[in-house]
Amino acid sequence: MNSDKYYIPYLIPAAILTLAFAIRLPVMMRFWRIDPNVRSVGGLLLLASAVFYFGRPDTLAAMNRGTGVPNFAAPVLYTLLTLFCASCLVMIIHWRGGDPRWVRRTSWTIGIVYSAVVAGLWTTFAFADVPVERLRDLDTYYANTPWMREHILLYLGAHTVACAITSVVTWSWLRQVSGWLRSGLVLLVIGFLLNLCYDTVKLTAVVARWTGNDLDWLSTYVAPPIAAVCALFIAVGFILPHAGEALQRIGTDYYHFRALAPFVRELEPLDTGSLRLPRRSPISRRLVQRRTRISDGLLRLQPYMDPAVRERALAEALAQGEAPGRAAATADAVSVVAALRRLRGGGAPAEDGTAPTGPAQVPDLVAVSKALRRSPVVISFRARTGPADHPESVSS
Repeated sequence: MNSDKYYIPYLIPAAILTLAFAIRLPVMMRFWRIDPNVRSVGGLLLLASAVFYFGRPDTLAAMNRGTGVPNFAAPVLYTLLTLFCASCLVMIIHWRGGDPRWVRRTSWTIGIVYSAVVAGLWTTFAFADVPVERLRDLDTYYANTPWMREHILLYLGAHTVACAITSVVTWSWLRQVSGWLRSGLVLLVIGFLLNLCYDTVKLTAVVARWTGNDLDWLSTYVAPPIAAVCALFIAVGFILPHAGEALQRIGTDYYHFRALAPFVRELEPLDTGSLRLPRRSPISRRLVQRRTRISDGLLRLQPYMDPAVRERALAEALAQGEAPGRAAATADAVSVVAALRRLRGGGAPAEDGTAPTGPAQVPDLVAVSKALRRSPVVISFRARTGPADHPESVSS
């Protein structure tokens, strides 16, 4: 019983559930008082991790020794599991939403029902005769013991009902959401369905005892790994929407940051006064700073942008078969190159340069940046116009 292999089904899911709780902790601290959804999810993760921490055989034995009551840890553990069931249902009620009075009334009803279950657990344990300490097979060892039989059925029944309802309701939401949230809900559905498998395995072993058969191995060796896998799916299901969106946002920011590099290099001769951030700064800040440098450069070039140059470049790009969106980005890129050469060459501002046209209005700076780097029209324009007359930087 002291072998490390017995701790794996408890410590790994406990650690992952704790990680999920820690990831959500900043949001919970910020919105704990005003958002019941945050409270319900936080309570669920905390109780789920507590079930696995307290479910370790060593922890159960320590509780029994500390109280001097054999198997005292059983109602403690099953109380935590019952509270976890209640938190699942409350979470579903808050997620479903609706009339606040109905949500509040239903949540109170769930609390009352599951409080009664907890009271029943302690009452049946008080009347049960369980003198032999059982740390891993209590359910089957005492399956035929008066009052302990009811004790076991109470917690398994409460757990089965909560997981069944949560699975059905969560499944019904899958068609209403998409992206990372949908992926998270899929994992939650799998986790709660596996919880039902856990209950089935446990009940099968208990019923086998009632009929004089011995399927104790199902409860002792099969149920704990199923519970561990359930916890993994549930924990990752709660982590994935937040972590996935965060990683996707970081990846998108990094992609845009790299894609805007040609635009920044093109405007390098302009001294816009933008501060340079150190490389260790978050990529989101560096992206904002890069966009700011480009915007400042475009404002500097705006008086020198000639709409006629842009129109000719647009026509040439369309004639070469570019899609309208890409052709517009190509035309903006040519307009930038022409304005920069006009400014650096000491030319006068364009007559219509102050009109609100050109890339200063184009939100897709990434497309313009790509055109600056590889568009055949831009390359042809550079070749035709040649280098600027005055390559030195121009002060803003």
